Amino acid sequence: MNPPDVRGSVLLRSPLLNKGTAFTLEERTRLGLHGLVPPRVETLAEQVTRAYAMFHDAPTPIAKYAFLRALQDREEILFCALLEAHLHEMLPIVYTPTVGEAVQRFSELFQEARGLCVAIDTIDRARELVANYPEDDVRMIVATDSSAILGIGDQGYGGIGIAIGKLALYTVGGGLSPFQSVPVGLDVGTDRADLLADPRYLGVPRARLKGDAYFAFMDKFVDAVRARWPRAVVQWEDFAKDAAFAVKERYRSVLPSFNDDIQGTGAVALAGLVNACRLRGERLRDQNVVVHGAGAGGVGVATAIRSGMEREGLSPSEAHARIFVLDSRGLLTRDRDLESYKRAFAHETGRIAGTNGKAPGLHETIRGARATILVGLSGQAGAFDEASIRAVAANTERPIVFPLSNPTSSIEVEPAKVLEWTGGRAIVATGSPFDPVAFDGRSVVIGQGNNAFIFPGLGLGAILSEATAITDAMVLEAAYALSEYTAEKHAESVYPPVGELQIVSRRVASRVIQRAFQDGVARIAPLSKDAIDALVDARFWHAHY
Repeated sequence: MNPPDVRGSVLLRSPLLNKGTAFTLEERTRLGLHGLVPPRVETLAEQVTRAYAMFHDAPTPIAKYAFLRALQDREEILFCALLEAHLHEMLPIVYTPTVGEAVQRFSELFQEARGLCVAIDTIDRARELVANYPEDDVRMIVATDSSAILGIGDQGYGGIGIAIGKLALYTVGGGLSPFQSVPVGLDVGTDRADLLADPRYLGVPRARLKGDAYFAFMDKFVDAVRARWPRAVVQWEDFAKDAAFAVKERYRSVLPSFNDDIQGTGAVALAGLVNACRLRGERLRDQNVVVHGAGAGGVGVATAIRSGMEREGLSPSEAHARIFVLDSRGLLTRDRDLESYKRAFAHETGRIAGTNGKAPGLHETIRGARATILVGLSGQAGAFDEASIRAVAANTERPIVFPLSNPTSSIEVEPAKVLEWTGGRAIVATGSPFDPVAFDGRSVVIGQGNNAFIFPGLGLGAILSEATAITDAMVLEAAYALSEYTAEKHAESVYPPVGELQIVSRRVASRVIQRAFQDGVARIAPLSKDAIDALVDARFWHAHY
């Protein structure tokens, strides 16, 4: 029901309450809406049809994005219903790759404030800011400091667009009520000279906080969240690599939280790799894996692969011996001065031979490791050249190549080239969506390793179990729920179609809840598997008036 004091034009400007042309005649009389909306009364389905036609009239992807965002800010239920009905088509608009351009042009395209902004100049009033937000029962927060957006880096306050997009997927793909979520922009400044010099830039025009000042800021934000929304789960999003690991560890036992770039990316990559190995009749534990990129995503994927190999019976040292991670300076080796989060994947110097006294590069590592799997999270377009792909193909009949960097402009290699250079033998998946590739008279479907297969279900499971923490085992369970669903429903694929996101999210959420009970972090009374499935179905939100 609408609050009794929200009526007339005020109601039409409340996106979570506004039904537009779907207000019935009785509602128009009771709420003072006659004369303020067109006379025809439409159903939600009719509104979706009309909005879909308008979406198609938008001439470019960024224009389509702007249309959807404007609709979300005007009539959120209609926006959710439209996105739910056409998720496969609209996912690349509200998420990668189009959201990357939208974030870069955030200040230019800005029309309506959304979410919560916690900035350098207001952090000492954090509890007041959080109290100003109109929703009392917030269960999911996606918060970003915008320091490492996709593959395009520091985007200042504009990165809140990522948080908005992720929460749209939580709602449409993961059944989270939009009344229970909030996107948060943590404006700790920006180090981009172009943004600081841009008179249109809407963020704080100051250099980024660092060190103790940065964590003092974060502590105040976390304290305010815990005070106002004690049952909320926080998803940390698009933090630069050093901050990503530090923030995850600093707060994981303070409030239920996880980092999607580290843990979500790791889980979705692991699920795809397990399935790719299955397609060639092998196991992950028997592979040699090269991960190109040692930021949050790369180390997150390497960590997940190690966990997967250990789950299949390898010891930690045996798993370590099969995983080779490279950063911009080459293979991680123990003689290098490495950041703390990289050290766990460093190999003994000389394990792989380099040249001219330098750390082994990509080609040398692929050859020396006899790599059968190549994963890209470098954010470097074209990083996988023909020689590197052919080198992997020389080690195995069906090489597995996952160039996962987002957006499309940052991908390490295009799928068509991988198939060309391997004679169509490769198993390929990407981070951004690609059309099927025509090769040798057949159409090769390119799987999309989209984090949306993991984070909505993981978050929903944590919310419904009222978890006090999100354990590593819960994240790993999400990965295997996705992998097993794909093997069951799409036996010849590494990932399911994104159109099945809601089904996948239910499966993931149920498994995460089961694991939360096993790990002793659930605050609700224990439930049977059937009761857990029933809980997920009952609490899965759908767009309706």
